[in-house]
Amino acid sequence: DVCRSFPPQILTDLELEKHGLKMLPLDPVITVPTPAGACLAIWRDEEKSKKEIEGFSQADAARYARFAALVRKLAGFLQALHLSAPPELKNRGLSGLMPLLGLGWKYKGLERSERRELFRVLPLSIKDFLDEWFESDVLKAALGGSALLGNFLAPRSQGTALLFLSQQLFPASGLFQSWSVPQGGMGGLSAALAQAAKRFGATVQTSAKVGRVIVNNERATGVALENGEQHEANLIVSAIGVNTTFLRLLEPTCLEPDFLLHARNIRSQGICAKVNLALSEAPQWSFKGGGGIIQIGASLDDIEHAFDDAKYGIYSKNPLLQVLIPSLLDPTIAPPGQHVASVLVQYAPYRLKDGDWKEKREELGKVVIDAIAEYAPNLEGAILHSQVLTPLDLAEVFGLPEGHYHHSDMALDQLLFMRPVPGWARYRTPIEGLYVCGAGTHPGGGVTGLPGYNAAGEILGGEWVGTSQQKHPDFLWVALDSATPNGTRYMGNP
Repeated sequence: DVCRSFPPQILTDLELEKHGLKMLPLDPVITVPTPAGACLAIWRDEEKSKKEIEGFSQADAARYARFAALVRKLAGFLQALHLSAPPELKNRGLSGLMPLLGLGWKYKGLERSERRELFRVLPLSIKDFLDEWFESDVLKAALGGSALLGNFLAPRSQGTALLFLSQQLFPASGLFQSWSVPQGGMGGLSAALAQAAKRFGATVQTSAKVGRVIVNNERATGVALENGEQHEANLIVSAIGVNTTFLRLLEPTCLEPDFLLHARNIRSQGICAKVNLALSEAPQWSFKGGGGIIQIGASLDDIEHAFDDAKYGIYSKNPLLQVLIPSLLDPTIAPPGQHVASVLVQYAPYRLKDGDWKEKREELGKVVIDAIAEYAPNLEGAILHSQVLTPLDLAEVFGLPEGHYHHSDMALDQLLFMRPVPGWARYRTPIEGLYVCGAGTHPGGGVTGLPGYNAAGEILGGEWVGTSQQKHPDFLWVALDSATPNGTRYMGNP
């Protein structure tokens, strides 16, 4: 429900505001209550955040500005890496060197101490990184909790510092500057993208689930829908899970055994659930404030313990929760006087040790509501309707591989030039004419638009950036998307 690193380049290039998109900034961004009744809010304004932090640690407040400055520097380098296809390490020609030269120039812009810090920090766990800077548990939880969402990772997992930096890519100043909510919910963003696609000649068709990609002579030539329809295309772009594309939409004989082995080894076990609530009134929090994302999980140690359960196939009884009341920002999405709540639940594993999600769904919903009610006593009495989406639901209804929020784990061995599989990080596949650009590709998930943006540049040979007004009538394209339960098919000029 939150766009954490949506680049302004895409908003401008596709003129999404002209197609009705309005981004509503979160401020405060994150509020973390403590069991003792206090709370810490992180604001877009750095000085406001420092004043909040002073209530927990004067020393942390004094360090916050230096920490934010370092994060901006390091994230600035990552921004260049995220806004392009990963360097092709096996390509020794000029085309393979150009991306490396661009990154090298960005790297050269860092001071010597910042260069050392960059490569020291990237493989760190978020706990180790924040422990070096701060002493307050609630501050470390507020900063680091979101870096874990959707991944089978914990605060002590290596590489989670990199995920934290990846959520700070497009700030004007300070941390969390780019975090916002689309007016009308995520459907508002989807609708604006669809309108932009139509403007450039695309036809959008929903309820048209693709059954397989048609391959002739090692080239993709079209798609066959499950209803029997077939559509020819010179180019096919798949935005669903890459393992779904490779293992379900293609015949196994189309791919080499080594490639198939890598595809089968992509780790995609979901770890998130979702609870949606329709409320007769807004939650009345027991702490002062309560804006932005309300995170229930006030220490990284508590979050680590929640992960311990999930490791062994048990959903956590004290999960990490991020609660958003989007109707406070956008009253149009609920009836007058009423509200909706969206709750992201971390550490509910797709594979359960005992039982199954169909029988555990209501139990999980009660755990989540009870946890929120500890901080909002009026919640239970205000619930008009509830919906619990388990990882199994996310897989079956929305097509997410094993219910995975990012299509596959964003772990160190599944990032950058190893995403989705080693040797195939530039959105191409072994099948000529077939590309992939979903969250399972570089730079990963999180509603950024970056995989598709980068894939478009790769497909069009670098013509995409700044020239999206151009049409290329020499080929058609088909994009397979899992944004709706029945799948979506887009056809037309790129």
